[in-house]
Amino acid sequence: MNRRLAALLLPVLLAAAGCTAGTEEKDPGPSDRQKAAANRPSPFQDCSALGAPPASAPASPSGGGGQALPELTLNCFTGGAPVALRDLRGPAVVNVWASWCPPCRQELPAFQRLSERAAGQLQVIGVNNQDGREAAQAIGEDFGIRFPVLVDQGERLKRELNRKAIPLTVFVDGQGRVRHVDSSGALDDARLAELVRQHLGVTVPA
Repeated sequence: MNRRLAALLLPVLLAAAGCTAGTEEKDPGPSDRQKAAANRPSPFQDCSALGAPPASAPASPSGGGGQALPELTLNCFTGGAPVALRDLRGPAVVNVWASWCPPCRQELPAFQRLSERAAGQLQVIGVNNQDGREAAQAIGEDFGIRFPVLVDQGERLKRELNRKAIPLTVFVDGQGRVRHVDSSGALDDARLAELVRQHLGVTVPA
């Protein structure tokens, strides 16, 4: 009975407190489904445009402050050349997520809507954190996620930002400086739009 109660409470606790990688169950090897997923086209965009600023990017918020993005290089989910985070051109919203994290799944559609509503003004970039490729691809397919996704199996970005749980959202200005890191839990459209306006000076159309 105690085991059954613990199993029922675990998703609730993860959603309330954020997710850590210890909740993921490791697959001992590639299954037939995983091999099939590797042969399917990726739902995500490629990462080739991440080094160019958005076409209609506003000026960066005035005032100093903010730290540079960590000196990390991550692979793109779709393949191609690895991406150095310091080469990213903002404004950008970087969302760290995993398929096994309930609040991540809850907020991902809001990030997709943001990428559509703010196209040309900012970039939305995903960082898939210690996840299986099949599971991550299935989330992209099921939720219609199209923005570029980097892969961080070693949780390096999370460690560099000194954070322990996901979801994690990093707001980066046009100079590549981190203006804000949000770890408050699943973000909805209204809260995400407010954070973008406050920290990046971008007003997202309704």
